[in-house]
Amino acid sequence: MRPILWGGLFSLLAMVGVARADTVKIVAAENFYGDIAKQIGGGAVGVTSILSNPDQDPHLFEVSPSVGRNVSAARIVVYNGIDYDPWMAKLLQAARSADRKVIVVADLVGKKTGDNPHVWYAPATMLALAKALTETLTAQDPARKSDYEQRLARFEVSIKPIQAKIEQLRGKCNGLEVTATEPVFGYMLDALGMQVRNPAFQLAVMNSTEPSASDVAAFESDLTTHRVKLLVYNSQATDPIAKHMEALAEKSGVPVVGATETEPAGKDYQAWIMSALDAVDRALRKPAP
Repeated sequence: MRPILWGGLFSLLAMVGVARADTVKIVAAENFYGDIAKQIGGGAVGVTSILSNPDQDPHLFEVSPSVGRNVSAARIVVYNGIDYDPWMAKLLQAARSADRKVIVVADLVGKKTGDNPHVWYAPATMLALAKALTETLTAQDPARKSDYEQRLARFEVSIKPIQAKIEQLRGKCNGLEVTATEPVFGYMLDALGMQVRNPAFQLAVMNSTEPSASDVAAFESDLTTHRVKLLVYNSQATDPIAKHMEALAEKSGVPVVGATETEPAGKDYQAWIMSALDAVDRALRKPAP
Protein backbone atom coordinates (compact mmCIF):
# COMPACT_ATOMS: atom_id res chain seq x y z
CA MET A 1 0.00 0.00 0.00
CA ARG A 2 2.85 2.41 0.81
CA PRO A 3 4.18 2.63 -2.81
CA ILE A 4 0.65 3.42 -4.01
CA LEU A 5 0.23 6.13 -1.37
CA TRP A 6 3.58 7.71 -2.19
CA GLY A 7 2.83 7.49 -5.88
CA GLY A 8 -0.51 9.20 -5.36
CA LEU A 9 1.18 11.91 -3.31
CA PHE A 10 3.80 12.51 -5.99
CA SER A 11 1.06 12.76 -8.60
CA LEU A 12 -0.87 15.23 -6.47
CA LEU A 13 2.20 17.37 -5.89
CA ALA A 14 2.94 17.32 -9.60
CA MET A 15 -0.59 18.45 -10.36
CA VAL A 16 -0.31 21.29 -7.82
CA GLY A 17 3.01 22.32 -9.34
CA VAL A 18 1.48 22.47 -12.81
CA ALA A 19 -1.49 24.45 -11.53
CA ARG A 20 0.78 26.97 -9.85
CA ALA A 21 2.99 27.30 -12.89
CA ASP A 22 -0.09 27.84 -15.04
CA THR A 23 -1.48 30.66 -12.87
CA VAL A 24 -1.64 34.02 -14.62
CA LYS A 25 0.11 36.58 -12.43
CA ILE A 26 -1.65 39.93 -12.30
CA VAL A 27 -0.47 43.07 -10.51
CA ALA A 28 -3.00 45.85 -9.89
CA ALA A 29 -1.85 49.24 -8.70
CA GLU A 30 -5.10 49.69 -6.71
CA ASN A 31 -6.96 46.99 -4.84
CA PHE A 32 -10.36 47.66 -6.44
CA TYR A 33 -8.82 46.85 -9.82
CA GLY A 34 -7.25 43.77 -8.28
CA ASP A 35 -10.67 42.76 -6.98
CA ILE A 36 -12.14 42.89 -10.50
CA ALA A 37 -9.20 40.84 -11.77
CA LYS A 38 -9.99 38.16 -9.16
CA GLN A 39 -13.68 38.19 -10.03
CA ILE A 40 -12.95 37.65 -13.73
CA GLY A 41 -9.93 35.36 -13.36
CA GLY A 42 -11.10 33.16 -10.50
CA GLY A 43 -8.67 30.43 -9.51
CA ALA A 44 -6.73 30.80 -12.76
CA VAL A 45 -5.10 34.04 -11.63
CA GLY A 46 -2.83 35.15 -8.83
CA VAL A 47 -3.47 38.81 -8.04
CA THR A 48 -1.26 41.22 -6.13
CA SER A 49 -2.74 44.63 -5.28
CA ILE A 50 -0.25 47.31 -4.34
CA LEU A 51 -2.42 50.03 -2.79
CA SER A 52 -4.66 48.13 -0.40
CA ASN A 53 -4.59 49.91 2.96
CA PRO A 54 -7.78 51.97 3.48
CA ASP A 55 -6.11 53.83 6.36
CA GLN A 56 -3.24 55.10 4.20
CA ASP A 57 -3.29 58.23 2.06
CA PRO A 58 -2.57 56.92 -1.49
CA HIS A 59 -0.81 60.19 -2.35
CA LEU A 60 1.89 59.41 0.23
CA PHE A 61 2.69 55.98 -1.23
CA GLU A 62 6.35 55.12 -1.82
CA VAL A 63 7.48 52.24 -4.03
CA SER A 64 9.40 49.43 -2.31
CA PRO A 65 11.73 46.86 -3.94
CA SER A 66 9.08 44.15 -3.51
CA VAL A 67 6.64 46.16 -5.62
CA GLY A 68 9.22 46.33 -8.40
CA ARG A 69 9.76 42.57 -8.24
CA ASN A 70 6.03 41.88 -8.41
CA VAL A 71 5.63 44.11 -11.44
CA SER A 72 8.59 42.46 -13.18
CA ALA A 73 7.04 39.00 -12.69
CA ALA A 74 3.53 39.96 -13.79
CA ARG A 75 1.97 38.85 -17.06
CA ILE A 76 -0.80 41.44 -16.73
CA VAL A 77 -0.55 44.83 -15.04
CA VAL A 78 -3.56 47.04 -14.34
CA TYR A 79 -3.24 50.62 -13.22
CA ASN A 80 -5.31 53.79 -13.18
CA GLY A 81 -3.31 56.17 -15.35
CA ILE A 82 -3.71 59.94 -15.97
CA ASP A 83 -1.11 60.77 -13.31
CA TYR A 84 -2.94 59.10 -10.42
CA ASP A 85 -0.26 56.41 -10.06
CA PRO A 86 2.74 57.68 -12.09
CA TRP A 87 5.08 55.39 -10.16
CA MET A 88 3.58 52.42 -12.02
CA ALA A 89 4.45 53.85 -15.42
CA LYS A 90 8.03 54.36 -14.19
CA LEU A 91 8.25 50.78 -12.92
CA LEU A 92 7.01 49.42 -16.24
CA GLN A 93 9.53 51.57 -18.08
CA ALA A 94 12.31 50.16 -15.93
CA ALA A 95 11.15 46.52 -16.29
CA ARG A 96 10.16 46.15 -19.92
CA SER A 97 8.64 42.89 -21.15
CA ALA A 98 7.30 42.03 -24.58
CA ASP A 99 5.07 39.34 -23.03
CA ARG A 100 3.41 41.58 -20.46
CA LYS A 101 -0.02 43.08 -21.13
CA VAL A 102 -0.67 46.49 -19.58
CA ILE A 103 -4.21 47.80 -19.03
CA VAL A 104 -4.49 51.52 -18.28
CA VAL A 105 -8.00 51.90 -16.94
CA ALA A 106 -8.39 55.60 -17.74
CA ASP A 107 -7.67 54.81 -21.40
CA LEU A 108 -10.55 52.33 -21.46
CA VAL A 109 -13.05 55.09 -20.66
CA GLY A 110 -11.46 57.84 -22.75
CA LYS A 111 -10.05 59.93 -19.90
CA LYS A 112 -6.91 62.02 -20.36
CA THR A 113 -4.41 63.85 -18.19
CA GLY A 114 -6.18 66.80 -16.60
CA ASP A 115 -9.46 64.91 -16.15
CA ASN A 116 -10.62 63.80 -12.71
CA PRO A 117 -8.38 60.76 -12.09
CA HIS A 118 -10.80 58.93 -9.75
CA VAL A 119 -12.33 56.98 -12.64
CA TRP A 120 -13.31 53.91 -10.60
CA TYR A 121 -16.32 55.85 -9.29
CA ALA A 122 -17.65 56.31 -12.83
CA PRO A 123 -20.36 53.65 -13.34
CA ALA A 124 -19.04 52.49 -16.73
CA THR A 125 -15.41 52.05 -15.69
CA MET A 126 -15.48 48.63 -14.04
CA LEU A 127 -17.60 47.12 -16.79
CA ALA A 128 -15.02 48.32 -19.32
CA LEU A 129 -12.21 46.87 -17.20
CA ALA A 130 -14.00 43.53 -16.73
CA LYS A 131 -14.41 43.21 -20.49
CA ALA A 132 -10.78 44.17 -21.13
CA LEU A 133 -9.57 41.62 -18.57
CA THR A 134 -11.75 38.91 -20.13
CA GLU A 135 -10.25 39.59 -23.55
CA THR A 136 -6.70 39.75 -22.20
CA LEU A 137 -6.99 36.57 -20.14
CA THR A 138 -8.60 34.73 -23.04
CA ALA A 139 -5.74 35.75 -25.32
CA GLN A 140 -3.15 34.54 -22.80
CA ASP A 141 -5.09 31.48 -21.63
CA PRO A 142 -7.50 30.41 -24.41
CA ALA A 143 -8.22 27.02 -22.81
CA ARG A 144 -10.24 28.83 -20.10
CA LYS A 145 -12.10 31.18 -22.42
CA SER A 146 -15.54 29.92 -21.42
CA ASP A 147 -14.69 30.27 -17.71
CA TYR A 148 -13.66 33.90 -18.14
CA GLU A 149 -16.72 34.69 -20.21
CA GLN A 150 -19.03 33.10 -17.62
CA ARG A 151 -17.44 35.17 -14.85
CA LEU A 152 -17.81 38.30 -16.95
CA ALA A 153 -21.52 37.54 -17.40
CA ARG A 154 -21.90 37.06 -13.63
CA PHE A 155 -20.06 40.32 -12.99
CA GLU A 156 -22.34 42.21 -15.37
CA VAL A 157 -25.38 40.85 -13.53
CA SER A 158 -23.86 41.80 -10.16
CA ILE A 159 -23.49 45.43 -11.25
CA LYS A 160 -27.20 45.82 -12.10
CA PRO A 161 -28.28 46.62 -8.50
CA ILE A 162 -25.76 49.46 -8.46
CA GLN A 163 -27.13 50.79 -11.73
CA ALA A 164 -30.67 50.56 -10.35
CA LYS A 165 -29.66 52.39 -7.15
CA ILE A 166 -28.07 55.18 -9.19
CA GLU A 167 -31.25 55.59 -11.21
CA GLN A 168 -33.35 55.61 -8.05
CA LEU A 169 -31.21 58.29 -6.40
CA ARG A 170 -30.98 60.35 -9.56
CA GLY A 171 -34.74 60.72 -9.47
CA LYS A 172 -34.52 62.76 -6.28
CA CYS A 173 -30.97 64.15 -6.53
CA ASN A 174 -31.04 65.63 -10.03
CA GLY A 175 -29.98 69.27 -9.83
CA LEU A 176 -29.25 69.16 -6.10
CA GLU A 177 -26.30 71.39 -5.13
CA VAL A 178 -23.58 69.59 -3.19
CA THR A 179 -19.89 70.06 -2.50
CA ALA A 180 -16.76 68.05 -1.73
CA THR A 181 -13.30 68.54 -0.25
CA GLU A 182 -11.76 66.66 -3.20
CA PRO A 183 -13.16 65.31 -6.49
CA VAL A 184 -12.80 61.69 -5.32
CA PHE A 185 -16.52 60.93 -5.63
CA GLY A 186 -17.03 63.33 -8.52
CA TYR A 187 -18.00 60.87 -11.24
CA MET A 188 -20.63 59.30 -9.04
CA LEU A 189 -22.04 62.69 -8.07
CA ASP A 190 -22.28 63.48 -11.79
CA ALA A 191 -24.04 60.17 -12.41
CA LEU A 192 -26.55 61.09 -9.69
CA GLY A 193 -27.27 64.37 -11.49
CA MET A 194 -25.95 66.54 -8.66
CA GLN A 195 -24.47 69.99 -9.21
CA VAL A 196 -21.05 70.01 -7.55
CA ARG A 197 -19.78 73.35 -6.26
CA ASN A 198 -16.30 74.60 -5.31
CA PRO A 199 -14.25 72.81 -8.01
CA ALA A 200 -11.21 75.09 -7.58
CA PHE A 201 -11.04 74.29 -3.85
CA GLN A 202 -11.26 70.56 -4.60
CA LEU A 203 -8.47 70.65 -7.17
CA ALA A 204 -6.19 72.58 -4.81
CA VAL A 205 -6.66 70.04 -2.01
CA MET A 206 -6.22 67.11 -4.41
CA ASN A 207 -2.95 68.60 -5.68
CA SER A 208 -1.73 69.38 -2.14
CA THR A 209 -1.75 73.14 -2.66
CA GLU A 210 -3.42 75.88 -0.62
CA PRO A 211 -6.90 76.91 -1.81
CA SER A 212 -7.23 80.66 -2.34
CA ALA A 213 -8.82 82.77 0.39
CA SER A 214 -11.80 83.47 -1.86
CA ASP A 215 -12.30 79.74 -2.55
CA VAL A 216 -12.19 78.99 1.18
CA ALA A 217 -14.67 81.77 1.92
CA ALA A 218 -17.07 80.55 -0.79
CA PHE A 219 -16.89 77.00 0.54
CA GLU A 220 -17.58 78.14 4.10
CA SER A 221 -20.51 80.25 2.93
CA ASP A 222 -22.04 77.30 1.08
CA LEU A 223 -21.99 75.31 4.32
CA THR A 224 -23.13 77.95 6.79
CA THR A 225 -25.97 79.21 4.55
CA HIS A 226 -27.02 75.64 3.67
CA ARG A 227 -26.76 76.34 -0.03
CA VAL A 228 -25.33 72.83 -0.42
CA LYS A 229 -27.28 69.81 0.81
CA LEU A 230 -24.36 67.40 1.17
CA LEU A 231 -20.60 67.41 1.76
CA VAL A 232 -18.45 64.51 0.52
CA TYR A 233 -14.99 64.35 2.03
CA ASN A 234 -11.99 62.10 1.40
CA SER A 235 -11.82 60.05 4.59
CA GLN A 236 -8.26 58.87 3.78
CA ALA A 237 -6.75 62.34 3.43
CA THR A 238 -5.33 64.40 6.28
CA ASP A 239 -5.46 67.92 4.79
CA PRO A 240 -6.18 70.46 7.58
CA ILE A 241 -8.42 72.72 5.48
CA ALA A 242 -10.48 69.72 4.36
CA LYS A 243 -10.85 68.66 8.00
CA HIS A 244 -11.97 72.19 8.82
CA MET A 245 -14.70 72.00 6.18
CA GLU A 246 -15.86 68.62 7.47
CA ALA A 247 -16.13 70.02 10.99
CA LEU A 248 -17.93 73.14 9.77
CA ALA A 249 -20.44 71.06 7.82
CA GLU A 250 -21.25 68.97 10.89
CA LYS A 251 -21.58 72.12 13.02
CA SER A 252 -23.87 73.68 10.41
CA GLY A 253 -26.05 70.60 10.09
CA VAL A 254 -25.02 69.79 6.51
CA PRO A 255 -24.98 66.00 6.00
CA VAL A 256 -21.47 64.56 5.55
CA VAL A 257 -20.50 61.40 3.66
CA GLY A 258 -16.99 59.97 3.48
CA ALA A 259 -15.48 58.51 0.31
CA THR A 260 -12.30 56.46 0.14
CA GLU A 261 -9.64 55.92 -2.50
CA THR A 262 -9.06 52.31 -1.44
CA GLU A 263 -11.54 49.45 -1.32
CA PRO A 264 -12.19 48.57 2.36
CA ALA A 265 -11.12 45.19 3.71
CA GLY A 266 -13.86 42.58 3.70
CA LYS A 267 -15.85 44.15 0.86
CA ASP A 268 -15.85 43.53 -2.85
CA TYR A 269 -16.24 46.37 -5.33
CA GLN A 270 -20.01 45.92 -5.61
CA ALA A 271 -20.57 46.07 -1.83
CA TRP A 272 -18.21 49.04 -1.48
CA ILE A 273 -20.00 51.14 -4.09
CA MET A 274 -23.45 50.12 -2.88
CA SER A 275 -22.53 51.12 0.67
CA ALA A 276 -21.39 54.53 -0.59
CA LEU A 277 -24.67 55.04 -2.44
CA ASP A 278 -26.62 53.92 0.62
CA ALA A 279 -24.68 56.47 2.70
CA VAL A 280 -25.68 59.24 0.29
CA ASP A 281 -29.28 58.06 0.41
CA ARG A 282 -29.33 58.07 4.24
CA ALA A 283 -27.65 61.47 4.42
CA LEU A 284 -30.22 63.08 2.13
CA ARG A 285 -33.07 61.65 4.17
CA LYS A 286 -32.00 63.66 7.22
CA PRO A 287 -34.29 66.61 7.93
CA ALA A 288 -32.91 69.97 6.86
CA PRO A 289 -31.69 72.24 9.71
